[in-house]
Amino acid sequence: MTIEEKPHILIIDGMALLFRSFFATSAMGHYFPNDAGIPTNAVQGFARHTMTATSIFKPTHMAVCWDMGAQTFRNDLFEGYKANRPAPAPELVPQFDMARSVSELIGWKNYGVPGMEADDLIGSFVQAWEGKAEITIVTGDKDMLQLLRPGVRIAFTKKGFNVYDIYTEERFIEEYGITPIQFIDTKAFTGDTSDGYPGVRGIGPKTALKLIKEYGSVEGVIQSLHELTPAIRKKIEEEMDMLLLSKKLAEIHCELKMDDPIETLKIPVYDGVVRELIDREGYSMIVRQADSLLL
Repeated sequence: MTIEEKPHILIIDGMALLFRSFFATSAMGHYFPNDAGIPTNAVQGFARHTMTATSIFKPTHMAVCWDMGAQTFRNDLFEGYKANRPAPAPELVPQFDMARSVSELIGWKNYGVPGMEADDLIGSFVQAWEGKAEITIVTGDKDMLQLLRPGVRIAFTKKGFNVYDIYTEERFIEEYGITPIQFIDTKAFTGDTSDGYPGVRGIGPKTALKLIKEYGSVEGVIQSLHELTPAIRKKIEEEMDMLLLSKKLAEIHCELKMDDPIETLKIPVYDGVVRELIDREGYSMIVRQADSLLL
């Protein structure tokens, strides 16, 4: 990398890949237990997916971001946040710590902050490195669309380990007709069933998008209530507190201190020592994946 070239940071949503890998194989009853009988399907899938992503996107640097428990500051804002989600399958529970351990074993730089979600770490990375690096985010979480800006692209997992749906700021604006940051405002109206907050009941994605296109933001809509149809105005007035709260819940927090020197994010060298350590832990599929990518 020359002085003129910007680094290219690959940011991995560790939780997204871990859950995706677990369900992709557990649906068929495949858990790949190690010698101790502990399932490894999610761990090995996460690592294989991450290895493949580095080979596809060819970053100069990378980071893996994790949730650190289910309780976050959003639960303090709204008791029902993610309360509707079922408890993780017992076969997945031990793999949370295992995944982070194998990630560190391989040499990837890992981040997790108690009380914050992986989304917030990723958003803070984008904020810290905006204009100083090219960024590719690998995730399955559509909430990340709000982070799009020049120099940032999002690779949504689609099929297998190597098929992605890639969004840039230009593509988002062309498809939605609003800016990525306004995506937060549309979610304030629609809510998020997977995260357990309702937004404004009776207002769906089409109406939310129309309102934001016309008035720019939640606050702009509120200031223009007198211009809306009686039915829409009534729904918003009845759900005003939840609308404002939903916007806070939908917004990714981008203010964490994520300014480690770029050298700490360097892609690790995969050598014989690392290979032996991974193999000794019983992660034979990770070893085979790494070997195939190095051929």
